[in-house]
Amino acid sequence: MGPDVPLLNDYKQEFFLKRFPQTVLGGPRFKLGYCAPPYIYVNQIILFLMPWVLGGVGTLLYQLGVMKDYYTAALSGGLMFVTALILQMTNLYAKQKTVTIERMQIQNTLTDEDEFEFSSCVGSETVKFIIPGKKYIINTVFHSLLAGVLCGLGTWYLLPNRITLLYSNIGGTVMIFVFGWVTICIGEYSLIINTATETATFQALDTYEITALMRPFYIFVFITVDLAHRFAVNTPILEQINQILHIIFPFLPFLWAVGILPPLDALFLWGMEQLLEFGLGGSPMSSNTKLLVMFLISAGTAIASYFIPSTLGVILFMTGFGFILSLNLSEIGFAFKHTMISHLASSKSKNKQRGLRIQFGWREFIFYLTVLMFALIEASLLHRFAGFSSFSKASPQAIASYVLIVLLIIMWILREIQRVYLFGVFRNPFYPKDVRTVTVFMEKQRRLMKVGVVRRILLTLVSPFAMIAFLSLDRSLQNLHSVSVCIGFTRIFRMVWQNTENALLDIVVVSIAQMLVLNPDLWWNKSLDTGIRLLLVGILRDRLLQFVSKLQFAIALLLTSWTEKKQRRKSTGTLIALNVVFFPILLTFITISALLSSPLLPLFTLPVFLIGFPRPIRSWPGPVGTTACVCSDTVYYQQMVPSLAVALQSALAAGSLGLSLPGSHYLCRLQDRLMWILVLEKGFTYCGVNIKGLELQETSCHAAEAHRVDEIFEMAFKHQEQTKILSPNHHFGHILTPCTVLPVRLYSDARNVLSGIIDSHENLKHLKDDFIKVLVWMLVQYCYKKSKTWESLGNADKNKKGSFPENQHSGAVERSRPLREEDSFSVDTIEDWTDDSDIFDLETRTKDRKEPGQWGTTPKVHLSIPGSVETQSQDVPQEMSPEDKLYRAVVLGLPLVDKGKQEEVLPQVTFSCSYSELLSIPEEWRTAPVPPSKVNEMRQRFPEEWYHFILSQLDFFHLKEKPFNLLEDLMKDKALKDLYVHGVLSCCFGLFGLDNTVPAPSHVFRAYTGGIPWSVGLDWLTGKPELFQLALKAFRYTFKLMVDKASLGPVENFKELVNYLEEYENDWYIGLVSDLEWQQAVLQEKPYLFSLGHDPNMGIYTGRVLTLQELLVQVGKLNDEAVRGQWANLSWELLYATNDDEERYSIQAHPILLRNLTVQAADPPLGYPIYSSELLHLPLF
Repeated sequence: MGPDVPLLNDYKQEFFLKRFPQTVLGGPRFKLGYCAPPYIYVNQIILFLMPWVLGGVGTLLYQLGVMKDYYTAALSGGLMFVTALILQMTNLYAKQKTVTIERMQIQNTLTDEDEFEFSSCVGSETVKFIIPGKKYIINTVFHSLLAGVLCGLGTWYLLPNRITLLYSNIGGTVMIFVFGWVTICIGEYSLIINTATETATFQALDTYEITALMRPFYIFVFITVDLAHRFAVNTPILEQINQILHIIFPFLPFLWAVGILPPLDALFLWGMEQLLEFGLGGSPMSSNTKLLVMFLISAGTAIASYFIPSTLGVILFMTGFGFILSLNLSEIGFAFKHTMISHLASSKSKNKQRGLRIQFGWREFIFYLTVLMFALIEASLLHRFAGFSSFSKASPQAIASYVLIVLLIIMWILREIQRVYLFGVFRNPFYPKDVRTVTVFMEKQRRLMKVGVVRRILLTLVSPFAMIAFLSLDRSLQNLHSVSVCIGFTRIFRMVWQNTENALLDIVVVSIAQMLVLNPDLWWNKSLDTGIRLLLVGILRDRLLQFVSKLQFAIALLLTSWTEKKQRRKSTGTLIALNVVFFPILLTFITISALLSSPLLPLFTLPVFLIGFPRPIRSWPGPVGTTACVCSDTVYYQQMVPSLAVALQSALAAGSLGLSLPGSHYLCRLQDRLMWILVLEKGFTYCGVNIKGLELQETSCHAAEAHRVDEIFEMAFKHQEQTKILSPNHHFGHILTPCTVLPVRLYSDARNVLSGIIDSHENLKHLKDDFIKVLVWMLVQYCYKKSKTWESLGNADKNKKGSFPENQHSGAVERSRPLREEDSFSVDTIEDWTDDSDIFDLETRTKDRKEPGQWGTTPKVHLSIPGSVETQSQDVPQEMSPEDKLYRAVVLGLPLVDKGKQEEVLPQVTFSCSYSELLSIPEEWRTAPVPPSKVNEMRQRFPEEWYHFILSQLDFFHLKEKPFNLLEDLMKDKALKDLYVHGVLSCCFGLFGLDNTVPAPSHVFRAYTGGIPWSVGLDWLTGKPELFQLALKAFRYTFKLMVDKASLGPVENFKELVNYLEEYENDWYIGLVSDLEWQQAVLQEKPYLFSLGHDPNMGIYTGRVLTLQELLVQVGKLNDEAVRGQWANLSWELLYATNDDEERYSIQAHPILLRNLTVQAADPPLGYPIYSSELLHLPLF
């Protein structure tokens, strides 16, 4: 579609214009979209100004000197509480009053769903419209009480005398007083009257009515600072903060309207995450529960360190708990719990591995315990014997600094040379060229793998111990019971293990600053201890990286809005000019967004930038992997994710994916598959990731972006032999930067046009003969495998009798005969009604059942006269399938048949070999209604040599006692051969009919898919489900054989044909993509899968072959802030503007920002990935 697609369609524009004023004012609905009486608007204005009126009473009494300020606040708060309760009770009364009336009303389907019919100024409909009420009674009381407290404290906060004391300016006092009360009125209205939809929406549903508390909460934050200033005397910093906040207070409605201030759930999750990461040295967590638990434990650790009386105890406590908390505690607890369950239950079946969970065993336990003991010993010894010297260029701590600087440089070099691009700009000369195949790539990457092992050892073992040495030697630890020391050093002692690379960088920066700034009187050395310096450097490092990433995203969006012709709208020139003119403001927005660690929100993905509200790093409220838009293609991602996870383990551990931190995004590409990887947690020797699979059925937008992704990866990995050393990255500035390729075991997908094969007369002419051969092989194999089951079940009886009994009939077949055997029918086997038939007979007339040895006759179907009363006999099954009812209806139209002809009984089957019963086909498969002439014809066509060859391949090892010439006796048994002749003929009759014409391609396709038109033979065949499945399977094998013969040449001998069929049986699944067995075969990792398809538009038949093999999956790192910004816009656009148009502008293809793919990768219901894994814990040993 063109670039000028409407941002919002007409209906959504009208909806947005109604919703946004309501959001700005906190809930009043002044734009309804239909005509409403004036009192609707008047009532809302009165209720909106009610808090101001009640607060104004208290303010007036205080200004006149009648009451003190706190009595004034109590009076206004009490009046507001009573008013709020009255309003809520009025709503409850209106609801109860209209309950019986609503049942009698007739819904007018022609009116707008939001339109109300108002009867009076205070009518029930008016009350319910203006005051929707609360869902829970407890909220009715709690919100009313909160409204009273808010009004009372707001009155105290905005007393004119108090404001004048802060600013000594009458004009400023008036402005703050007037607009401050507007802010409070907005907060009160959203709390007790009608809660507006917030632009800052994190959860799709507000189950517990938390949204109503958002605006009062921020008002309380401002009031809290003012109260602290009132009661804390002589604190200039509080006075300055209070003055600033009084100025910001009137602008709160603007901040609410533009969505900068987060909702309460997002605020607390974001706050805990920031404190855990930057205040306590931890990592963001993958779920809210884990985040809360880890935050409480980490905070308790920091508090406990404050009360330890000795410096050595503090060192050991911080080192030990820093290491323990950096481990994957949830997985260790999971392994411990299941180990205990296993021991208590004394059953290994209880201790199953779920997904890719780590098996935490003795090896890991001993490794962690050894590392912990060495860390404690090192920290205690260094602190005890060398920790009291001041920092100088020759001090022990300075020597440790030099070691850390060398380690940082070495690790940085080792990490960069494993990526295809250095810094994402220049091509790496050490990276293997021409990585088209796995074997060539693995051969060339051996040197880089050794580099990765060296880096892993330096990162896991050497660097943490070097940093502990630096920290243990610091003199700041001598200051016991210092809050700054407890916070700073608790954080860095944990970060050494939790986030080793960033901790190493922070310590190197601080140590270099100490070397350069040796003046003890400078504030850096005088006022700050080492722990706080490291904390400030860590925050500065993170915010600086975010600023650069956001700036890169903003510039890319600005430039591509003009350079990409399909993104150039009529307003693009104006927007670019405004961004250039107000570039300082844009930089300010980016800076504020980076400081808050919130996404930079491009409105409708246009170069119109806003500051998104802060939210957790994973961007979505729910736990990962719980929802996905599952479809038939999901199974391909389910199969490949375990192998991809194993490949990611080595790549993350070696550093070939760059600096991977929580919040990092990666994109993997192979053929038509796109995998989106999000890093959620990271700690010592583990990483938690979520892998999503994007749709395989490409839309035009999806295809355009996927094509650009392919271009980027091909330029990086497949065209390297033509590039020069240190050649530039031609796609620099794209949000995707190629990293490396990973060997992953998955299915490659090949699709071929079968024109010239399926429509070849020569191929189709041999199809029936091949089908007969394949079917004979399959029937023999089926009976042979079943004989093994019978033998194992009947071993005890056979041992008692001493020998295999002659003419023994299998009871298993007799018992397993389905009820449909009595319902099978044909033109020759219908028992018709005669003139002397009594329709009221209670007993249905039945004929003698044939003996087990008989074949060629069929059981009968007994029908009633249309319109007669049906009666059930006691010995006839009461249930009847819909197919049986259909048969009864259809057969009534058939002509009368002479019943005398049905009394013909064929001779009993007598085997010449006593063991032939083992290979006898089931009795119910011998009842096909075929004429004797066709049986004779099939005897002539029957491939007897092939039949004998198949029998000669049987070993009968499962028989303990068998004659020497068993196979020869079986081949000579004509009765057994006749059974197979009749069985093969039955299947041919069902699939091809009785004529001998060459099947058409359309008939072959229908037979392959099981969609042959109805016939008597097919009806009989489908009545034997097991035989039908065997016949269908044989036909599919035959078709695959025809394709292979056309591609690879004819089959030379029987041995080669058997090899083909055994390969199909063992290594192939041949069927349809829509089959459930197809998905099961993919999950079971069958080596090959084949499917036949048809394109009705082009009139061609296609073959699809999936081959399980190890292929190179290309991996690239995405710009994290570009993803977060687009997801922030998606959340705003769908949850607030409800712009769910499938052709909206913000979902159109953008080859640089990958806008369509980014939207797909969002969590449902906003995104639509077809697969989303649970949290995968990857060990990085």
